[in-house]
Amino acid sequence: MQIHLAWFVTVALYPVVIMISGCGGGGGSDDTDSSTRLEVDVGEAQTLTLPDRLIPNPSVLIDGAPASDQVSFAWRQVAGPDAAAITDSSIASPEIAFPAIGSYELLLEVSDQDLVGRDRLWVTVNPMAAGASGLSAIPANSSQCVAPADAGIATAIQLSTPYPSLPNLSSLVGLYQIAGDNSMWYALQQTGQVVRFANDPAVESVESYIDISDRVDYGGEKGLLGMAFHPDFTSNGFVYLSYTASPGGDLESRISRFTLDSASQTLDPTTEQIILVVDQPYSNHNGGQISFGPDGMLYIGLGDGGSGGDPLGHGQNTATLLGSMLRIDVGDGLGSYAIPSDNPFVSGGGAAEVYAYGLRNPWRWSFDRQTGDLWLGDVGQNAYEEVDIIRRGGNYGWNLMEASHCYPASANCDATGLTLPVAEYDHSQGISVTGGHVYRGSELSQLVGRYLYSDYGSGMIWGLVDDGAGGYSAEELLDTDLNIVSFAEDQPGELYVLHLGGSIHKLTAETTGGGGAVPTMLSSWGCFQSGDVESFSDNVIPYNINALLWTDFADKERFMAIPDGSTISVDAEGRFVFPSGSVLGKHFRLNGELIETRLLMRHANSGWRGYSYEWNESLTDAVLLDAAKDKTIGNQTWHYPSPAECMLCHTGIAGVALGPELGQLNRDFPYSAQNANQLITYEAIDLLADSLNDLQKSTVFYAIDDTVYSAERRARSYLHSNCAMCHQPNGTGGGNLDLRMGADLTATGLCNQAPLAGDLGLINPVLLKPGDPDNSILLLRMQSLDSLRMPPLGSSEIDTQALAVVREWIAGLEDCDGPY
Repeated sequence: MQIHLAWFVTVALYPVVIMISGCGGGGGSDDTDSSTRLEVDVGEAQTLTLPDRLIPNPSVLIDGAPASDQVSFAWRQVAGPDAAAITDSSIASPEIAFPAIGSYELLLEVSDQDLVGRDRLWVTVNPMAAGASGLSAIPANSSQCVAPADAGIATAIQLSTPYPSLPNLSSLVGLYQIAGDNSMWYALQQTGQVVRFANDPAVESVESYIDISDRVDYGGEKGLLGMAFHPDFTSNGFVYLSYTASPGGDLESRISRFTLDSASQTLDPTTEQIILVVDQPYSNHNGGQISFGPDGMLYIGLGDGGSGGDPLGHGQNTATLLGSMLRIDVGDGLGSYAIPSDNPFVSGGGAAEVYAYGLRNPWRWSFDRQTGDLWLGDVGQNAYEEVDIIRRGGNYGWNLMEASHCYPASANCDATGLTLPVAEYDHSQGISVTGGHVYRGSELSQLVGRYLYSDYGSGMIWGLVDDGAGGYSAEELLDTDLNIVSFAEDQPGELYVLHLGGSIHKLTAETTGGGGAVPTMLSSWGCFQSGDVESFSDNVIPYNINALLWTDFADKERFMAIPDGSTISVDAEGRFVFPSGSVLGKHFRLNGELIETRLLMRHANSGWRGYSYEWNESLTDAVLLDAAKDKTIGNQTWHYPSPAECMLCHTGIAGVALGPELGQLNRDFPYSAQNANQLITYEAIDLLADSLNDLQKSTVFYAIDDTVYSAERRARSYLHSNCAMCHQPNGTGGGNLDLRMGADLTATGLCNQAPLAGDLGLINPVLLKPGDPDNSILLLRMQSLDSLRMPPLGSSEIDTQALAVVREWIAGLEDCDGPY
């Protein structure tokens, strides 16, 4: 039985017993006769809760057939915090009881005359949250520690929810309309589907328009990526899709035409005509957007082929289609395509399809419906994101330059002949630009003529203002907590933003008033004791977590606060969902001395935002910082994050709050009245919207130094806490990694998988090589301090304790099946 908490797979073994099933341990045989083989499989690694017991049900096969009843069994314990009680170690399925929490390893040896087979069973025993409450009631908090309504950017613009009853559209990457028709939307899902729905605020359902998931290679940056209606769609019914496929195992980008079925008014998957195929050497930087320009030509954006740093040199190679904006003529759509006569390399010097080049990853771009200009957001490497206006024959610099800076930074580059970006920003403000549109609508007059774009990681939305002298300045418009993967434009010219998690938002005029400003001084908050800002006030709930986030040797003290009359819900992944007005706070201390306090607030009108306060030398107060800052403290450099940097980790995909989730909070806390389990306390004081079931109460993550649990359990908890906020499906980390606790080893995408970028000097590098930590990129990046360091933000010191545990885990792995 799999519990409904998606990140924690377990088998509930209630005080009676439950049979272990499945294959996991990877049976083996010691016989020397190659013609006869005895195979033993004790089943998957198990997690149970005290005082549950289990009865294993091993599979024993001899040459693939069930063994006779003449075989003998011998169970024994190999490791564990205490001695497990095995009722009869000589039978196949004894009852096994575990006296204490921790990780256990059991070995079953099966013999049949001269044949011997063995397999191991790993068992994790968790405690069940129980006991008395540490608090008598939810602390009163009418206004003392409550987030103001707005985050503080006064632009009279907000995001509304135009379709409040629309189902979630997972992996949403595009939203389109047919020219001249504002009645319907067509939503592009990266997994391989296009669905449509009425442009009606009351819409409650979607219907399939086409499903080509059977031929789409989806995962990470791959998938169904672009869509374009033919300019004469109403007469010919042609729609073009851009997607990645691996028909023979090798990755390629395809541009294909599909035809409308007149009876169903949907696209017929069997009508596919592949127009263009481009081989992809790596699985990232696929670009993928397509669009018909004002000239009727089909424009195609393709990245540099992937990996990192453009190792194959596609960006500056006009002979390749990669790293370029292509322009082709599909005419009436009946043939393949022709080359427009005015393409820059139509007479030689490069591939005839190339319109402009020197691009790294042109993920999203658009034509200004008034001027016809092509505006593009080109995703950067390690330091800068850029916005370009694409002109015929332009060279946009990659990989000689990253935005307007030499690449690598140490290079002495020559920008002669290159077209530099019209705007750029560094990675203190975001990590991945999402190109938008020039606003030509009527509802937001102050935005007319401005190009709007965003950052996928930080959620910030900017507008470019023409300075009248050939340049542009960027104005911050909205600070959101969304992972904005794309913009959309309806027929009247109004703009929408798409959250990869599946929600659609519209840019509208602000209709609600503000709600106060974020205080400049920490002492102005009611979250702290008056006259003693180091101490939390009585209006908040202090808490601690099991698997700590590494922050360069700093010790932390945490609190949560919600407005009076509100409660916290728990989502399907066990994460706490906080109401509007909530504040999460954290003190940071180095060598016992306060250096920083961070507040994460959920504003009613603008969502979650993060704030950093720097403590003064006398430790009497702390001041709000409006930008990132580095400061030397002792023998190390401490990094204070900018508000945008906070949201690079506190992503919408990861649930924003981080830390407050069942597995992290299932532990005791020293409340003033008594030590008590945090989950039991929250339930007892009605802090939670719903009561917790036994499965939720037995969910636990594992501290890196809690040696009663295996290195595997502790390492995976550490990766969940420190890496999974970015590395999970649709996360900001890119690639196919899923480092959440509930993903088994195969599903993580780590084991024997090649990295997308950086080999760190290894030959045939892989992210995790079983039994060989020194040749595992995962470990090497954790101990790196250069641009390949993981995590890449907010840390310049190595966590040697975590390295040792991760090393022990990898060294103990025999294969990619693993114990979990």
